Amino acid sequence: MRPRLSFAMAAATTLHVFDERLYNRLSACCEILSQTPMEDFTTPQARAQLAVTDILVTGWGAPFVGANVLPLAPRLRLIAHAAGTVKHTIDEAVYAAGITVTNAAAANAVPVAEYTLAAIIFANKRLFELRDIYRKDCDRRATWALMNTPIGNYRRTVGLIGASRIGRKVAKLLEVLDVEVLLYDPYVTADDPVTAQAKLVDLQTLLRESDTISLHAPALPATRHMIGAEQFALMRDGATFINTARGMLVDHDAMVDELATGRINAIIDVTSPEVLDPGSPLYTLPNVFLTPHAAGAGGLERLRLGEMAVEEIERFVSGRPLEHAIDPHLLERLA
Repeated sequence: MRPRLSFAMAAATTLHVFDERLYNRLSACCEILSQTPMEDFTTPQARAQLAVTDILVTGWGAPFVGANVLPLAPRLRLIAHAAGTVKHTIDEAVYAAGITVTNAAAANAVPVAEYTLAAIIFANKRLFELRDIYRKDCDRRATWALMNTPIGNYRRTVGLIGASRIGRKVAKLLEVLDVEVLLYDPYVTADDPVTAQAKLVDLQTLLRESDTISLHAPALPATRHMIGAEQFALMRDGATFINTARGMLVDHDAMVDELATGRINAIIDVTSPEVLDPGSPLYTLPNVFLTPHAAGAGGLERLRLGEMAVEEIERFVSGRPLEHAIDPHLLERLA
């Protein structure tokens, strides 16, 4: 008998995660109880479906799978999270019950790393500043002064804070550029493969020597406000700070104060709070490029999430080892 599979996620925010091709692959190894995702586990229909579900595919907006849900799903053996972190979706009781959990964080890391690479290239080329000069004066000669300064990516120094999935992908992508890459991560040792692409240094050295600084640390109580006034003060004049990780890693007020001086620049995709007050200076400061948490999978990029979840389900059903199973003991260090 094939395992029975259900979906649990917010349909409005998970468009493109699964397409007909992926549904067909799932149908080949599982019985899909319904393609319509559950958004609430408390309805009679959801309870009846959970009672016969062996595999639960979750995603953005999924209802929380806590200890109260486990009695409703006595057959549950696998949760495949077709998105990034599972920290806010799955309770520790799930792991204690012996249910296997896997996620697609590695798939979501790809577009974030691509965004970061583009941000580094644009920052070092000073393209946002050149754009603004050109808008004000449609004669290209107005840009010549900046073009004659030491801009560009050749022989620049890029600092990566955190050898996360994304940080490692960025380090690999940076191999296409003639840049020196510095890395700070207290958990990385000298024999780690990432040291082939990046030089391990302390945080202070990275901040002082980097032209662009990209943050890729996990959101933990210990990393809250790890970048504050002291760290911003260490950055060299004209440096660009990039954050695609989490807003809580940065002291927001200290960042705004430093950016308001015009001494450094920033490319920011995540903030704290997640949606800023309409009067925030980050919307209008000329040295800030602000995006609405858009670095992660969007549009067709979401198909990678579904593909990774389907691949893991196929491995599970066929008895093969999973490639992205969550080790609950490492959850604290994961983003």
